[in-house]
Amino acid sequence: MTKRLAHERGHADHGWLNSFHTFSFADYRDPAHMGFSVLRVLNDDRVAAGRGFGRHGHRDMEIVSYVLEGALKHQDSMGNGSVMVPGDVQRMSAGTGVLHSEQNASATEPVHFLQIWVLPDRAGHAPGYEQKRFSREAKFGKLCLVASGEGRDGSVSLHQDIALYATILEADAAVSHTLAPSRAAWVHVAMGHVNVNGVRFGEGEAVPFTGGDIRLDG
Repeated sequence: MTKRLAHERGHADHGWLNSFHTFSFADYRDPAHMGFSVLRVLNDDRVAAGRGFGRHGHRDMEIVSYVLEGALKHQDSMGNGSVMVPGDVQRMSAGTGVLHSEQNASATEPVHFLQIWVLPDRAGHAPGYEQKRFSREAKFGKLCLVASGEGRDGSVSLHQDIALYATILEADAAVSHTLAPSRAAWVHVAMGHVNVNGVRFGEGEAVPFTGGDIRLDG
């Protein structure tokens, strides 16, 4: 296994935003880390209280937001508005073009979330939006499907043949997954520590797989 170490990621500290980039993004450019398969962006963002990303545009990208701590307020040009808290998963299909803003919903506490960009199966989809909540119990000691190409098993739907799983593991818990032939996986530790096939990984660290079995131990 080849670890993607947390401290090797791109980093941008703007005061109100502290962001780590697993793959090349904005001013961070690394030809060796331009994405993984159809996964293009994985940003670990912390936004200060009362601050956020002003209205800006995207197109031809599937954008997934996964809140870890705090609350994130979303508004877009499709007329959607919501506040996301831990357990919420939001998908915005930028398609032919969409404007949106993301703000910390709290005036006193920071918000910590993952921003995940997936390349769509083709250009020119109509813009779309979806948000669902997945309980802690649904992820506790098991792999919970939160996003997929077909929106199967109650997950949010993406315009791509992909499956995004989340899990929460205690010290005595483990989950396993066997990759089908020709499938690949990116394992990212969002918080805490986990053993991946017997190797210890810390917060912000990740590892790619291009086949075989994956076992995660808390």
